[in-house]
Amino acid sequence: MLIVALVLSLGGCKNTTDPTPENYLKTINAYLPDHPDCLLDSNTTFPFETSDPEKIKQLDTLVKNQVLTVGRDLSIKVSRYTMTATGKAAGAHLCFGYRNATDIVSNTPPALANGFTETAVTYKYKLHDMPMWAKSADVQAVFPTLAHEASGDATDTITLALDRVGWSVPN
Repeated sequence: MLIVALVLSLGGCKNTTDPTPENYLKTINAYLPDHPDCLLDSNTTFPFETSDPEKIKQLDTLVKNQVLTVGRDLSIKVSRYTMTATGKAAGAHLCFGYRNATDIVSNTPPALANGFTETAVTYKYKLHDMPMWAKSADVQAVFPTLAHEASGDATDTITLALDRVGWSVPN
């Protein structure tokens, strides 16, 4: 009787190395808090100068929302942007929130790649901890990627690798 109870109780255990949506969600959500979503890439630093009309339109919207300040040199037609306290709070790349994976849409069959079993996992997510400026309609209008990510209907794909203890996001 004791052996039957032990076998039945072990049958219900979930292994962290199993290729399941639950394990994928747990792995992705453990990774995401250290990787905020940002408006600007690592090549953009402040103070930032531009004469590109599209970039000026975007950045002037951030000026309107008190994220940046602007100075203009009309003799050479350049706008020079610096961060306000609000901008500095968002970080050097103007981060606007953190993802929380809510559902696994699909994944490729786990297969050997780069010395590990890997799978590409597509997941749905919602943003949280968004600053007020990132929620404003005019900012979202000039940054369509931000608008899509804030919609609550966004998806992304991430590669997960299997090691001895479970799934992880490779470096």
